[in-house]
Amino acid sequence: MQRRTKGVVQLEWVCPNCDGRNPGPVKTCENCGAPQPENVQFQRAVEEKLITDDKVVQAAKAGADIHCGFCGTRNPATALTCSQCGADLKEGKSRQAGQVMQAAPSAPKVLICSNCGSENTGMAKKCVNCGAPIKVTQPAPAKPAQPQAGAMPVPQEKPKKFNWMIAAGIGAFLLLCCGAILFLFVLPSRTVEGTVTSVYWKTSVPVQEVRAVDHNNERGSPPSDAYNVSCRTESQEICEDKTIDRGNGYAEVVTECRTETEQYCSYTVDEWTTIQTYELDGDDLYPVYAEPSVFSGQRIGDSTESFQVTFSSSDGQIGYSPGSVTEFQQFQPGSTWTLRLNAVGGIVSVER
Repeated sequence: MQRRTKGVVQLEWVCPNCDGRNPGPVKTCENCGAPQPENVQFQRAVEEKLITDDKVVQAAKAGADIHCGFCGTRNPATALTCSQCGADLKEGKSRQAGQVMQAAPSAPKVLICSNCGSENTGMAKKCVNCGAPIKVTQPAPAKPAQPQAGAMPVPQEKPKKFNWMIAAGIGAFLLLCCGAILFLFVLPSRTVEGTVTSVYWKTSVPVQEVRAVDHNNERGSPPSDAYNVSCRTESQEICEDKTIDRGNGYAEVVTECRTETEQYCSYTVDEWTTIQTYELDGDDLYPVYAEPSVFSGQRIGDSTESFQVTFSSSDGQIGYSPGSVTEFQQFQPGSTWTLRLNAVGGIVSVER
């Protein structure tokens, strides 16, 4: 697998003390001043831009930050002693790094300040009215904007609600379709008396021999008994962008590519092939199967049969196909049967 670096982006973290949103490199909350706790996780920003400043890029690639083992202060990977208490960072704990980060959810168009109720854009980190941090964990639905004096009111688009009436209508329609199929084709709707007026049978017996059969552009490996084999390999490069946490408030954007190959083969295999089919038919209750002669290298394949019974009823001529010889031989011409019909006149079942 090949990996190409596209650049680095800045992450964010949310202060657990005030819910303020902070840039990833910042080690104390810009809103309340609380230090970033060791267990706070970085998040991807809604708007990501590749950093072009070489110094920032070098800092981002320096490695995961270290939390001081004595006071918990976050220090850069290159630091030897804690910037807060001066302790040796050999006792510190490096942040986790290397995880593939999930994309940030789409920012809402409007966020409501939980402190004063003012509207803010979805990207705002602080309220434009009172300066309080926008709590990203509690995005409120947008409220109608107050028009300025002399300005035309702007109509607000109402959030779309799930239409239960439409869902119920679709469900009812599907149930109706299923019920209609059952009613028309499966369930008997009426009963008529039918007299057998004719019967018919047809049998087929195939003769087979081994012949060379060509297979072209088959996916995968050819069978072991194939010959005249010719294979080719098709390759396709599959690429995917991933954002990898660097553990220091930045993430590296990389493109990972892998090559997928698929083999296609043309070959010849000797297979039993039907070369001729012998058919017999009749209008009695005693089907007969052909007994063709076979030569060396030939064989008799699996025979097949079909049966048809025709009834005369008050609805006219009705056809029925028995499923076996045993059932077929019960329909003596002139015998009377009770026919259960579906809504379209087809036979669902027969009974004497």
